[in-house]
Amino acid sequence: MPDGRAQAAGGWNRVVLYVDDLDTLIDRLRAAETPFRNDIERGVGGAQIQIDDPDGNPVELHEASAG
Repeated sequence: MPDGRAQAAGGWNRVVLYVDDLDTLIDRLRAAETPFRNDIERGVGGAQIQIDDPDGNPVELHEASAG
């Protein structure tokens, strides 16, 4: 990960939440001072960013590409 953490056994398991407007959600989370695990990543399948839940488990917020 960009923050220097090494991958643990079992890979990067995470919960994925699909959202309709990722940019607006990111703005709201930043306003609430939510720390992010990575920068937004955009690709053919859509855009995603990760946060941690209160117990430190990774949560991916994903907006699928249109179409």
